[in-house]
Amino acid sequence: MLKIVKFRDDLAPLFHDINAEWINGMFEMEEVDRHVLEHPRETIIDKGGVILFVDVEGRGIVGAGALKWSEPGQLELTKMGVRSDLRGLKAGEFLLQALIERAATMAPDRLYLLTNKQCEAAIHLYAKCGFEHDAELLAEARHHYARCDVAMTYRG
Repeated sequence: MLKIVKFRDDLAPLFHDINAEWINGMFEMEEVDRHVLEHPRETIIDKGGVILFVDVEGRGIVGAGALKWSEPGQLELTKMGVRSDLRGLKAGEFLLQALIERAATMAPDRLYLLTNKQCEAAIHLYAKCGFEHDAELLAEARHHYARCDVAMTYRG
């Protein structure tokens, strides 16, 4: 059984650790990553964003993801990951759907994400759930992360 858990300050270390695991496993942690992961309340929550976790019965928190306002009307789906030892439980898809539903209540002009081609499974999941590749957004967003070579916008 899967359930969504909202951010609490005592869960901040899990947000950090879940995301640090996948970033360090595939890339190099960038300063922007460190700042957001070490200060989730200030960088996301206090600015009107959201952090959600997915809890698997008997296993605890296995995944985390955030919705972060990047500028007025622009909502970024960011820092979404599932513990590598607990993938395959559909926790990522469950979490992504919850984040999309939550984003709809926040009424952004655009919901988007930035990622890397190496994240093939994630890109497939994003496309399955309504995100489409966006070359214009990629041109705008390349400077956010050195590893960014894919940008996707939610089309529903």
